[in-house]
Amino acid sequence: MSTVSEPAAIDLTRLKLGSFTGRPVAVLGLARSGVALARFLADQGAQVTVYDGQPAEELRGQLEQLGERRYRALLGPDVNPAEALAGQALVATSPSVNSRYPTTEPRLRAALAALEAEGRVPVVSEVDLFLRLCPALTVGVTGTKGKTTTSSLSAAVLAAGPVPVHLGGNIGTPLVERLPTMSADQRVVLELSELQLPTLSRGTDIAVYTHVSSDHLDRHGSLAAYRRVKQRLAELLLPDGALVLNDEDPVSRVYGELTVAPSVRYSRHEVPAGGVGVEGGWVVADRLQRLARVGGGEAMAGPGGRILPLDDVPVPGHHNTSNVLAAVCVGLLCGIAPDAIRRAVAGFGGVEHRLETVAVQDGVRFINDSSGTQPDAVIAALRAFEPPLVLIAGGRGKDVELDELAAEVAQRATATVLIGEVGPQMAELFSRAGAPQVELAPDLPRAVERAAELARRALRDRAPNADAEATVLLSPAAASFDMFPDYAARGQAFRDAVRRLAARSGRAG
Repeated sequence: MSTVSEPAAIDLTRLKLGSFTGRPVAVLGLARSGVALARFLADQGAQVTVYDGQPAEELRGQLEQLGERRYRALLGPDVNPAEALAGQALVATSPSVNSRYPTTEPRLRAALAALEAEGRVPVVSEVDLFLRLCPALTVGVTGTKGKTTTSSLSAAVLAAGPVPVHLGGNIGTPLVERLPTMSADQRVVLELSELQLPTLSRGTDIAVYTHVSSDHLDRHGSLAAYRRVKQRLAELLLPDGALVLNDEDPVSRVYGELTVAPSVRYSRHEVPAGGVGVEGGWVVADRLQRLARVGGGEAMAGPGGRILPLDDVPVPGHHNTSNVLAAVCVGLLCGIAPDAIRRAVAGFGGVEHRLETVAVQDGVRFINDSSGTQPDAVIAALRAFEPPLVLIAGGRGKDVELDELAAEVAQRATATVLIGEVGPQMAELFSRAGAPQVELAPDLPRAVERAAELARRALRDRAPNADAEATVLLSPAAASFDMFPDYAARGQAFRDAVRRLAARSGRAG
C-alpha cells in the first residue's frame, strides 16, 4: 500500500523567484502583510493556504484584495491552526504572528512552536522573505521613536539621486509584491519595528538607529528583552555595509561592537569623526566614506564639509534635527550629492500624525502628533514649540512612568486638556507637578474646542504682537484604543475637529 509523502521543504538558502511554483505554502494572518504575501505567492504559482483566526465576514475587505487568485481559506475561531500548517513546503507569516510573542493567539503559538521544533518546514516572515530575494541596496531603519520620519526622510534623500527608491516595511507598505520588477541598481528603505526584527535572518546593507528607550513590554516581557530585539538589525548587518548610529543615545551608540561593518555616527552637538553633525548652524560631514557597493571613496561635501543649513530643515523639533542627520548619513553613504540632499530635505513635507501642521486659525497653529504615545516622544514635541502652548493628551494608559512628562508639562504647557481613560490620572499627576491649568474633556472634538479657546485667550493676555502665535498640540502619551481603532484614526478625528472649527469661524488659516 502506498502512502502520500510530505512535500519537500523549500530551501531558503537557495531561494529565488521561481522557488514557489507548484509548492504548497501557508500564509498566517490576513493583515496588510499577509494579504501582500498571499498575492505574491499565488502570482508566483504557489498553492496558497491562508489562515486567520477571524471569521470570513470580518475579513471581507482583505479577501476582496486577493481578487480572482486561487487559494484555500481556513478562517475563523473554529479552525485548528495546525490544519493550516500540515503538508506545507513553507510557512509565511505576518509580523505579529510569532511563536515567541504572548500576544499571538495561544493555539497558533503552540502549533507554530511544534512546527519549528520539528525543524522540517521553514517559517519566514514577509520582511525576511523580501530581504532574502531583494536584489536592490537596502536600508533598514529602527528605533523606539523617530523611525518613520527617518525612513521617509532617507527615502526622499535617496530619491534625489538617479535610481528608483522604494519605501516600505512597518511604515505601511509591504514590498514583497514589488520583487519581480526590482533590480540591483535600485534602493529600498525599510522601517523595521520590534515586531519584525526578531523574524529576520538576513540583514540590510545599511542599518540606521534613531534611539532605543522602552516600549512594547507586553510583547517582550522586559526592557532588557526589548533592547535585545532592537540589536538584531546591527547583528545581521552585511560586512560590507554601514551602521548609522545616534551618538547621543547611550543605548544604541555601543551597537558598533555587534558588527564588523564600519559605524557612521551623527550628533546634534558636534561632528563625529567620519560622521555627520552640526557646526555653525550647518549640517556638516567629516570625511564620510561611501559604501563600496556605490564606488567607495570619500563622499562629496561642500566647503568645510557643509551639506545644508539648519534653516532649511522644515520639520520642527530638535529630535527632527537628529532624524535629518541620520538621513544625511544614508544619502552620503549612497553617493547622493550635497546639493541634492539639501533640496530633498528642504522639500520634505513631514509624516502624517507626527508633528503635522493641520491648520493655522486666528493665530493658533494646530499640530497633530497622534503617534506620540510614549512620554519621551511627547516631551520632544513639547520642546518643539514656543509658548503659549496648549497640550491635548490622554487615551488608554500604557503603564509607563509619567513623572518626567509631568514636569515637562508644568514647565512648557500654558494649559492642558485631557481625554480618555487615563485622563483623570494624568490630571492629578500634572497638577501635582505644578501644571498651571489642567482640564478634562469628554471627547476629542470638545477637547479641541476648549484647547482653541485657551490658546486664543493666552494670545490675548500677552502684549499685542502681530507675529504672535499659539499652538494647540495633540500629543497623547497614551494609546488610542479606548476611543479609536488606532492612532491614525485619532489623528484624523483631530483634523476633522479642527476643520469644523474653521468652518464655523469662516477663517481657515
